[in-house]
Amino acid sequence: MNSSFLLSVTTFVYGFSAVLYISSWIFKKRLPGMLATWVLLLGATANAAGIILRWKESYRLGYGHAPLSNMYESLVFFSCSIAFIYLVIERKYKNHVIGAVASLFSFLVLAYASLSPNVSDSIQPLIPALKSNWLIAHVVSCFLGYAGFAIAFGVSILFLFQQKDKGEKRQTAFSIPPSNILDDLTYKMVSFGFFFLSIGIITGAVWANSAWGRYWGWDPKETWSLITWFFYATFLHARLMRRWHGKRIAYLSILGFAAVIFTYLGVNYLPGLHSYG
Repeated sequence: MNSSFLLSVTTFVYGFSAVLYISSWIFKKRLPGMLATWVLLLGATANAAGIILRWKESYRLGYGHAPLSNMYESLVFFSCSIAFIYLVIERKYKNHVIGAVASLFSFLVLAYASLSPNVSDSIQPLIPALKSNWLIAHVVSCFLGYAGFAIAFGVSILFLFQQKDKGEKRQTAFSIPPSNILDDLTYKMVSFGFFFLSIGIITGAVWANSAWGRYWGWDPKETWSLITWFFYATFLHARLMRRWHGKRIAYLSILGFAAVIFTYLGVNYLPGLHSYG
């Protein structure tokens, strides 16, 4: 079995998990929610196995680099990060509704990687500038940050749903968590994402200096990463210093994730050293 086939199968595992989570939420049934957790864990494990298998395939081809160097590989790692981070959240909060959003994210990301004609799953040799020990540190930290922001986005969407439907008094593992929990979780996930994005920018600057002889070159990806960093810094300032809560924080989280998506995907349509071709 090659990595591409395993990851294609994993796409459908994530999709099945999302269906189970959504069913648990809609019908308020315990069994689908419990099954969804195990199916998502299976998908995340298979996702991680696919990354390891692809790494071994790279060595077999004589390239020997971590599978983090192109659009396909970054999407695969992104989906895996979202799934594992969410599973930690579920273990802490004992709520399955957030899983409906997280598993759907992992499904959509991996589906795009596996099924889009614009994304190639072929393993290619690294260009000289990418042959660096900083590759893993930079890419992993950036996409852990992106995964944190993705979950914060999903939680913010749930927060807005919660504001429209306050009729349910009794909270269960299969109903949307209370607003204060969602608000706090959004803040925590943004803080998590901001920390790792900061590490990603720093390691990227050090890497750029070793590869191109400068720490910062205002490449489109660098510029938009900095814009995204400042946006989330503003989010944290509003939360910690201005004491913003509720809808204002939720809307900032949603807008911030739009900046993440443009930083990740939108700049590929602009000429630059970081664009995934």
